[in-house]
Amino acid sequence: MVELDFLKNKDGLLPAIVQDAASGEILMLAYINQESWEKTVETGKAHFWSRSRQKLWLKGESSGHVQLVQDILVDCDADTVVFKVEQLGGAACHKGYRSCFFRRVETNELRTVGERVFDPAVVYGKK
Repeated sequence: MVELDFLKNKDGLLPAIVQDAASGEILMLAYINQESWEKTVETGKAHFWSRSRQKLWLKGESSGHVQLVQDILVDCDADTVVFKVEQLGGAACHKGYRSCFFRRVETNELRTVGERVFDPAVVYGKK
């Protein structure tokens, strides 16, 4: 297995940029640890480490919007990865947008430029 430099950061987490394999659109940024890295390579589905829940997280485990990894790029220091994925379900963002980067800075304000693909209250059962 490819060795990444998980010792570089005290918390053992490395950034993982997630990009749509077909369009090149950046979908999200998340973090991986050794366990999520191994699970991703083993299954071909994007796994991450949830910093808020402090646990392994299969992207799409709640929403069904799984990311099938098509390609993985590793940077020169082996401490950042890019997962090129096929995004199932049309959305990567837990707020219902295709990309987590659905806002643009315009004149010192955030303007929403993306369209919601799903209603998070319906998908996650939250109000």
